[in-house]
Amino acid sequence: MARLFALFVLPPVLRGFIALLVAGATFPLCGVMVLHLNLVPLRYMLMHGVILGGAVALAFSLPLLPSIVVINVLLVIAMIAFTKNSAHGFGSTSAAAMVVSMALASFIMHVRDVPAKDTLSLMWGSPFALTKSDILILMLLAFVLALYTICNFKNIIALFYNQEIAFSLGINVRAHYTAMILIVALTVALAMKLLGAFLIDALLILPVLTSSLFLEYRKKMQGIKMLFIASSIAGFLFAFVGYVAAIMFNFPTGATVALVAGVAYVINFFVRHLRFTDGRWL
Repeated sequence: MARLFALFVLPPVLRGFIALLVAGATFPLCGVMVLHLNLVPLRYMLMHGVILGGAVALAFSLPLLPSIVVINVLLVIAMIAFTKNSAHGFGSTSAAAMVVSMALASFIMHVRDVPAKDTLSLMWGSPFALTKSDILILMLLAFVLALYTICNFKNIIALFYNQEIAFSLGINVRAHYTAMILIVALTVALAMKLLGAFLIDALLILPVLTSSLFLEYRKKMQGIKMLFIASSIAGFLFAFVGYVAAIMFNFPTGATVALVAGVAYVINFFVRHLRFTDGRWL
């Protein structure tokens, strides 16, 4: 235990710990939006957008993080403009954007002689490499995500339920939908650059899936509000347990957090099926 405390005194370890706790508590809020708005394909496209942004930044000696954010925001704006009905997500549009993004990245890397390994290394960001500025950026993103969710909770619920009904209630569906898409884009871009691709699903999607299973057999605790709360708690716990275990046993951080999240999901999956027999809950 003394060795563990001594390790957490080290600035890189402490900064990584703070970053993961902040991300674990807030990124699942974005994950709820991703799943309820059918944006899982969009998330994959945004990950390819990070690679394109990295290729552009390295090829033209531009700041890396702003380049990644700008590229992803532009991709999202283009997809919204070219999609007539976004109620069912961006499946076909995001697939096309993903292919084009990778083609452009490959073309830029070839023409500007950018090593592929330098661009692909963006997928393996490390919490230990974070600076104080990175922590502040992550905290700012977390604050914006939490503030938007709290202040617009009723509008978000309406959009989750039915966009046409939300529009009939006087809600600016397009504005809120666009805001949520942009929040997803910023979250994926920053998380992939700062924390790595492993931690995107571990802190964005798995806490929501695990919480959904947990709430499903806790029938009195159902509802989107409880899903937001439970997902944030689950993400925080996954980040805490995974990071401490990684430090204690010298495991890779991203893989450990992802494994903790995956094990929790599998446990909840089996518990759900054990409690549900013959079409009814035990």
